[in-house]
Amino acid sequence: MTEFATLLEPGTARLERMLPASIETVWAYLTESDKRGKWLAAGVMDLRVGGVVEHVFDHKTLSPHPETIEIPEKYEKHCGVTKMIGHITAIDPPRLLAYSWAEGEAPDSEVTFELTAMGDMTRLVITHRKLPDRETTVGVCGGWHGHVDIMIAVLKGETPGPFWSIFLPLEAEYEKRL
Repeated sequence: MTEFATLLEPGTARLERMLPASIETVWAYLTESDKRGKWLAAGVMDLRVGGVVEHVFDHKTLSPHPETIEIPEKYEKHCGVTKMIGHITAIDPPRLLAYSWAEGEAPDSEVTFELTAMGDMTRLVITHRKLPDRETTVGVCGGWHGHVDIMIAVLKGETPGPFWSIFLPLEAEYEKRL
């Protein structure tokens, strides 16, 4: 497994990670608002095909540490509380969750989470499809990479660093890699 996301084809990125928790715990961190809010975004999730997935992003709540990096103008709109609504397209607890990802002006993309129990660890595979262009793909790869790094820290009982200080160097690395 690679630590960095890879492109399966244009517009489709895949990130694989081993997580230090049981499959049931990881499922809870994907689906329960209070747990998802510790690494990605809080919000209700109606766990059925067609059910609403709400993401209420507030990146400053992911770490008690202040940002140490200047946030580029293109991300200023994401510095406060932002909301995104999607709909579940596939679900098989606790192994599979897929939903539409509605962000900005672009058509909806789709994110799929696949979980496999591996002893006391869980293999997480995130596949994000229908990404409209290279810039979005670079940002999505850096975003999932950074958010999963935060989830791993939380699962280990560690305090994660601030989101933008994690994400922006990753985005720069993906800019080179992709």
